[in-house]
Amino acid sequence: MEQSTTVEVAAPPERVWEVLTDVERWSEWTSTVTSVRRLDEGDLRVGSRARIDQPRIPETEYEVTALDPGRSFTWVATGPGVVTTARHDAEPLPDGGTRVRLSVTQSGWLGSTMGRFYRGLTDRYLASEAQGLKARCEGTR
Repeated sequence: MEQSTTVEVAAPPERVWEVLTDVERWSEWTSTVTSVRRLDEGDLRVGSRARIDQPRIPETEYEVTALDPGRSFTWVATGPGVVTTARHDAEPLPDGGTRVRLSVTQSGWLGSTMGRFYRGLTDRYLASEAQGLKARCEGTR
């Protein structure tokens, strides 16, 4: 089960990428993240891991499984019977802005059940994260 949201940001892709990949600062611009702690150092890269604490969701460890510098990264968390895949895409727009797509997919034998259970919460979190990212990148947060 996949859920996603898209937002256009009046900021260059480089700025959006800088904010998106500075994961330890996400709690500064979205209320859906209490804290993020990187479990390694340096730039975000394939294999990077982070522990994320979010309201109403158990603390979760994600590992970056794909990264296209300046464009997208995907990280995955696994738990008993469920795999959560979160993708973050930044597409340059002709006007110098950026179109951002955030998506979450639940899979595994419990994935569809968890996806349905958390559907409303996930939709709200994705929308809030998109608006927080927009505000942060545009300098209003």
